[in-house]
Amino acid sequence: MAKWAWLVAIVVCLAWPASAAEAHDVDVTSIARVFLEEIGPRRYLLSVVDAQVPALTDPAAVLPADCLQVDDAGLRIVSGFAFECASELDADDTLMLPWALAGVVVVARWGDGSGASVYFRGSQGRVPVALGDLRAVPGSRARVAGTYLRLGAEHILLGVDHLLFVLGLLLLVRGLAPLVMTVTAFTVAHSITLGASVFGLIPLDRAPIEAAIALSIVMLAREIVVADRGVVHLTHRMPWLVAFVFGLLHGLGFAGALGDIGLPESAIPLALLFFNLGVEAGQLAFVLLLLALHRFAGGWVATRLLRARPVMGYALGALATLWFFQRLPPIWGG
Repeated sequence: MAKWAWLVAIVVCLAWPASAAEAHDVDVTSIARVFLEEIGPRRYLLSVVDAQVPALTDPAAVLPADCLQVDDAGLRIVSGFAFECASELDADDTLMLPWALAGVVVVARWGDGSGASVYFRGSQGRVPVALGDLRAVPGSRARVAGTYLRLGAEHILLGVDHLLFVLGLLLLVRGLAPLVMTVTAFTVAHSITLGASVFGLIPLDRAPIEAAIALSIVMLAREIVVADRGVVHLTHRMPWLVAFVFGLLHGLGFAGALGDIGLPESAIPLALLFFNLGVEAGQLAFVLLLLALHRFAGGWVATRLLRARPVMGYALGALATLWFFQRLPPIWGG
């Protein structure tokens, strides 16, 4: 019954309403949202969505040199300002947002009806917003591809929970062929749900998904521990199937991160493809690094690591349990 209890707990996490949780809480994600709208010839409106970021009190430091703040003409901007430029904003212009954040998602609406939504990384207490990434100009698709490839790789390499799940698979599976099949199943599964969620085919409630991801690591850790006692479950007989099922769940986690970052409206398939390729590149690099360490460490080290497998399983499960309880409050809006 214990193995079914884990599955029930994960289903409960996914089914629990999370409407009270803020999907784009700046305190949690360190990512703010900003709107840039062209409201007339050479006139623009910059408005800040998140009240948690500092107000833009010095427009001159934000705007290009040939732009200046103007009266908002009754637009009633809650946070932000209107501005006018000597010439139209072009691909060479940059807005400099004075926030010490991981990044900012800028949603642009241009006078010709086109638009874009792009993530810009923060650096040294500022967030440079390159207008070339928001305008459809030659080379912009290459910039989108490169940006989202890097973001995908960084998300998997900095997303410790996803890496620990992959580590758990490496500890559980024995033999190169089963390992390749298991990692491939995990890859295919999270690619499916990532794409389906981005295109609106699967509803996304971030808080219960993150809690369920932590529970999936706890379950995997338990299987690592009982395997050393000679207990054989479905997880040990068909690890690729378990990897596929939980890969669907982890794909929703990737989709939540991509939702925070945003996708350029003019190149959604391209950005999604390269974000996913970045995730796969980061995951493959992690697996190859661990396999290389295992190969070159020698038999003495490898033998002791195998003996320590239950200890590693307990450590993995303890950490994931801590994450699970830390992720419960947002489900109830805490």
